[in-house]
Amino acid sequence: MSGSVLLDTSFLISLVNSHRAHHATAVQYYRHCRQHNVPMYFSSIVASEFGIKQPITELPLDHFRPLDFNLAHGQRAANLWNALGPRDHGDARAVVRDDLKLLAQARHEGIGVLLTEDAATLHKYCERLRAAGHIQTRAIVLENGFEPGALREDGQIDWIGDQSADADSQD
Repeated sequence: MSGSVLLDTSFLISLVNSHRAHHATAVQYYRHCRQHNVPMYFSSIVASEFGIKQPITELPLDHFRPLDFNLAHGQRAANLWNALGPRDHGDARAVVRDDLKLLAQARHEGIGVLLTEDAATLHKYCERLRAAGHIQTRAIVLENGFEPGALREDGQIDWIGDQSADADSQD
């Protein structure tokens, strides 16, 4: 099991909006984290993004650990920005900058998993920085469905094969 998760704005929007395509998956991850005592971090960066369209008081704040953006996070975000190099054509600078702030927080705080609905930028840049060895945080994208094994520190997805086929092959 992962030691903790950081919640992205898109995850929280899906969590509280039953009309979103991945609402059920967000609810499953939220419940799973609660049931297994996985700390869920709520960044001040996410609070500012979420609060643009709706009050953060609509979130289950009692179940989140607040995470302020501080000087160390800012320096790490700048380092990640420089390590990333040019962003892809069409990716808004402000969006990428906020995504990197979240990744910097996760890296600095030792948060292994980021829950998001954003495959277009956050997940993409997270994977680039992971592949280059700059971070270890993994982004789990809601469109891939609920997979509790994805929250494990090693990211290993549990798979239970057809054990009867294995037994037949041993005869």
